[in-house]
Amino acid sequence: MQATILDLRYKMKDVLSALDRRESVHILYHGKEKGIIFPSNKKTAKVANHPFCGSVPNSRKSVESVMEGLRGGRYRDI
Repeated sequence: MQATILDLRYKMKDVLSALDRRESVHILYHGKEKGIIFPSNKKTAKVANHPFCGSVPNSRKSVESVMEGLRGGRYRDI
């Protein structure tokens, strides 16, 4: 996809949609290419994969103990 500076300003949704489709976006300034935006190679994390979300309904652990395990302590207990 090619996008001008004005496209970046007023049509950012279209630019982000192109990146979601794994297309690179060529940035034009006064008709000349100034740069290229490439889609990220990182996989996006889903909320459902977080250890606390979608926790097992029959779990015997309390919410407080699960949260304490996720957060960890402020100081190391000796």
